[in-house]
Amino acid sequence: MKTAAVFLADGFEEVEALTPVDYLRRAGVEVVTVAIPSPTTKKENLVTGSHKIPVIADTTLKEYLSKAASEKPDLLFCPGGGKGAENLSNCAELLEHLEECFDKGKYISAICASPAVVLGKTKIPDGKKWTCYPGMSTESNEAYQLNYEDKVFVTDGTLITSRAAGAAEEFSIELIRLLCGAETAKKVHDGTVQR
Repeated sequence: MKTAAVFLADGFEEVEALTPVDYLRRAGVEVVTVAIPSPTTKKENLVTGSHKIPVIADTTLKEYLSKAASEKPDLLFCPGGGKGAENLSNCAELLEHLEECFDKGKYISAICASPAVVLGKTKIPDGKKWTCYPGMSTESNEAYQLNYEDKVFVTDGTLITSRAAGAAEEFSIELIRLLCGAETAKKVHDGTVQR
């Protein structure tokens, strides 16, 4: 069974975060949601989205990393939301884990602000084509900006990036295609009556 980890910090964009969780689970992927601590965290696994929707994550970063030491997920995902992406980017343990998984050939994915704000603090986008929320590419490492593409989503090797909440469905189907194949992606696409 394929596995995925979704990292949530206070201020995450709900549609961007939960659409991939829902669709990946429909495809049979074992998805774990991971709470990232931030200055506004009140309970370890309770994370509040940018539109004040509270979500109880499956696990905390500390618990997740203790298990991930021996077994890495097939895909790692950072949703956007301005404050959420900032909180993710301030977590050195997360950034280190993303790079470690990237080095092991795992899929690294991000949407909206996170490709620039989070992944831009890592070596992951180096030499890769990528996209993010329009106008936010300048928040990334200057060298990475040369490979920015203004597209709904961009897949370059094991890096998958996307624009924003409006692209969450297409982005999710791309993640399913990569992890589970075109047939499963089409089944989820058709079953959810996507445009």
